[in-house]
Amino acid sequence: MTIREQIQQQEKESLSPQAVYSQSTRGREKPEEEDLIRTPFQRDRDRIIHCGSFRRLMHKTQVFFSPQDDHCRTRLTHTLEVAQIARTIARALRLNEDLTEAIALGHDLGHTPFGHAGERALNEVCPQGYRHYQQSVRVVETLEKGGQGLNLCWEVRDGIRCHTAGPEAATLEGRLVRFSDKIAYMNHDVDDAVRSGVMTEEDLPWEVKWLLGRKKSQRITALVGSVIENSKETIAMDPEIHRVFLQLQQFLFETVYTHPLVKNEEEKAQKVIKSLYEYFIGHGDKLPSEYRAIREREGIHTAVCDYISGMSDRFAVGLYTELFIPKGWQGAGS
Repeated sequence: MTIREQIQQQEKESLSPQAVYSQSTRGREKPEEEDLIRTPFQRDRDRIIHCGSFRRLMHKTQVFFSPQDDHCRTRLTHTLEVAQIARTIARALRLNEDLTEAIALGHDLGHTPFGHAGERALNEVCPQGYRHYQQSVRVVETLEKGGQGLNLCWEVRDGIRCHTAGPEAATLEGRLVRFSDKIAYMNHDVDDAVRSGVMTEEDLPWEVKWLLGRKKSQRITALVGSVIENSKETIAMDPEIHRVFLQLQQFLFETVYTHPLVKNEEEKAQKVIKSLYEYFIGHGDKLPSEYRAIREREGIHTAVCDYISGMSDRFAVGLYTELFIPKGWQGAGS
């Protein structure tokens, strides 16, 4: 037996009957020879980690734009925290940890610069609308590897597509990533807001502190434990814990995401996105060659959305500065 075959045999012996066995994947759009060492889901995880879109998450906003505090989350560190929480739950429920990790690592590949502010800006100006979870699937199916895509397994793509809104994922692994994403961002956004002076932990609703805990680690432990204890046929939380979980989410929207420190920068970020969009709609010949090819196949709006959504924060600001901010004139004698 190859190492891969040994791992797949171990999956059958150790995983829950409700888990997805890598040997039973619905497969890839383009069939490939099996790897001798890695299972299909392990290969997908590796492909995501090594792709350019994953590396650019390092310079994409989570909540606070271009934070001076090195400890504030970026879209990349958010992704890693989601993956760790999801793996913990998957292991406890005896689900496929490799599939879970691949979905978690790929779930935000289609996020815009400037976080949800950039997503809302693109959604406003693009005729077909814009949703980052749909773009994440487009990244792995179409845009990566010079237009070849990563050719990921069906279960990974389904989990990425369903991680935020709309129908639930077909697999329990995909459904637990959806919960893990919320558990991660709600708790680390509180952490970052406290570090940034937007709030203190004492500002949290009383029920949140009482049922979930006053510290980030306590809250994550309570939420993860609730998912593990209450997930059987599907992924779920205890109803009372889930109610307070939603209360925490509402508190963040009212206290952190609408705070002047965040909203003032959000307006500037949206101006950058919309200005770049309008410029490239009118100057499609200025797009890089790979996006000019997309323009020919799928239209200018799709090409511009693909180009802008793939930018990091600093690349978008640099390009905006180059296109719209006057440069000082230097005479011949300077």
